[in-house]
Amino acid sequence: MNLAGLARENLDKFGEYERLIFEGRSFTNRELYDASRRLASALSKLELLPGDKVVVFAMNSPEVLISYPAIWAAGCVAIPVLALLETHELTYVLKNSGAKALITSPDLYERAKEASDNAGGSRRLIVTAAPAEVPPGALAFERLVAESEPMAEPVARAPSDLAVILYTSGTTGTPKGVMQTHGNLRANAQNSYNSQPRKDLRLTTLLVLPLAHSFGLGVSIGGNLYGGKAILTRWFDPEESLRLIQEHKVQAMAGVPTMFIYMMNHPRAHEYDTSSVERWLVGGAPMPHEQIRQFEEKFGGRLFVGYGLTEACPGIAGDRENLPSKPGSCGVVAEGVRVKIVDEAGNELGRNRAGEICASGANISPGYYQMPEATAATFKDGWLHTGDIGYLDDDGYLFIIGREKDLIIRGGFNVYPKDVEEVLAAHPAVKECAVVGFPDPVMGEEVCAYIVKKEDTEVTSAELIAHCRSQLAKYKTPKRVEFLESLPKTSIGKVQKKELRKRASVPPGPNR
Repeated sequence: MNLAGLARENLDKFGEYERLIFEGRSFTNRELYDASRRLASALSKLELLPGDKVVVFAMNSPEVLISYPAIWAAGCVAIPVLALLETHELTYVLKNSGAKALITSPDLYERAKEASDNAGGSRRLIVTAAPAEVPPGALAFERLVAESEPMAEPVARAPSDLAVILYTSGTTGTPKGVMQTHGNLRANAQNSYNSQPRKDLRLTTLLVLPLAHSFGLGVSIGGNLYGGKAILTRWFDPEESLRLIQEHKVQAMAGVPTMFIYMMNHPRAHEYDTSSVERWLVGGAPMPHEQIRQFEEKFGGRLFVGYGLTEACPGIAGDRENLPSKPGSCGVVAEGVRVKIVDEAGNELGRNRAGEICASGANISPGYYQMPEATAATFKDGWLHTGDIGYLDDDGYLFIIGREKDLIIRGGFNVYPKDVEEVLAAHPAVKECAVVGFPDPVMGEEVCAYIVKKEDTEVTSAELIAHCRSQLAKYKTPKRVEFLESLPKTSIGKVQKKELRKRASVPPGPNR
């Protein structure tokens, strides 16, 4: 059951059609399929064996979408790496994984070559450029594809065989390589498909998520089941996204909250027609309900909230077209997934009681690559312990309150940052916000809010504290409010609360 077979199934089910548009160039599903099978043959001729690791270090491009199924068809394991990683981070991935090959683009070649040299060992470097532009010692992606015959059948793989290793950002320590099997990724795509009431979603989708991130990878793999067309961008740009939506009459787009916030606050957003969009999907991080409401009001369509983790490959729950949204929830549990809420002792809790969210299903990762202790701590008795705190209501809707590590305990009372962030996000002067705790000798911890103001607005710390006090219990009200030009974020757009906690632990000086 090789994951590469999804591309063949797409071709058999829908016939040849325009599958991808990238920077003005069109690709059919047959062209992409043929190129991936040719590259698979080339990888095998380079003596890459089943189970060998191949790093893909590039911005979004058609070559990335060709590389993944080619790597799988050859029986190898794909290691997608975000193009924003620094040399030492890429070196760690190459060393830890023992990768035998690295596919990269000309603009990233020097960084890739340095990381490969630093990691030691020998590996093939493949560059997505014309043969004349490839540095000495590297192989030309185009030549490998052009001069190889298509692989007839993918190398046989079991559902438990590795397909992908995705390395976490490492913001909480050494990056962990999340293992994703052929069965995991196939199950995730099928779960998403089975959760949709309509199966005829041959939509034109704007694909701005990094293909090296679990969210973007999941969207791209699942697209094979729907027969839709993707407008792919090299990276996310708010105005370019709006322009492409208008030009191609895009019907769907998936993104993280930061992307939608940037689009909503772009000064020229009103100049673009987004009326073609039926579905916006937000995931990767929480998005306050007030911002969801404002976004739908401005751009039209419905914004569907999803919840997942890389360890779940990634889908766990989401809004559904045939069910109403509930403010603050991330929808209902996906088909094929089980969720339970447990207390600190691991006992399952009833409805409307908050605890740690645990998930089980065929989409759940087997663990972390070469990290048995971390695996044992997170994956227990067939259940993924997410580290997220939430509850299931009487209708089966899942509500996320926050991360265990983000919980603030003030004077013995639990303060969930999301509660405070929802109130702050509703203030007309607030563009983005994040709430963390900081040490206090009397209360144990106090609440600190970091704010990014909307352009051409003015608001003071005292005004925002008063705004919170009018809608929250006193113990939840921030003691400090600080303004930033921007919030620290990961390459995918998640707020790095670890960095904010470091900042909050230092008493504010005259320049804070």
